[in-house]
Amino acid sequence: MKISELARRTGVSVHRLRRYEDAGLIQAERRPSGYREFGERTVREVVFLSMGRDLGFSLQDLADAVPRYRAGTLTFEQMVEAMRSRIGEVDALIAEQRALRRRLVSHIGWLQQRQREAEKARSASKSAWPRTRKERP
Repeated sequence: MKISELARRTGVSVHRLRRYEDAGLIQAERRPSGYREFGERTVREVVFLSMGRDLGFSLQDLADAVPRYRAGTLTFEQMVEAMRSRIGEVDALIAEQRALRRRLVSHIGWLQQRQREAEKARSASKSAWPRTRKERP
């Protein structure tokens, strides 16, 4: 099948399929016309790759897994372990983002405090000016 048919059947863009091919994740035969010709097994491989990318696995992670997937030696336990590892990475990212959020909220509070202090100082300095002749006792 041509790349456009593969894209239609898998829901993966032609651009992404070309990236997968350039990375060696999928292979195509070349017709004399120069068109790529993909085999039926490529549909399953692309779905596997697409699902992996949707779960946040890097292309390198997937490149490491694809040969075992093709050979049928990638076990459910290995996939679950990879996903658990990915969950750990996501948890670490969430913790980093929460810490960043706390710093941002803290900085907003600091800036607001500085603004209140500046307004208070301006208000105090306005009342410290000498009174006009009419205001003097």
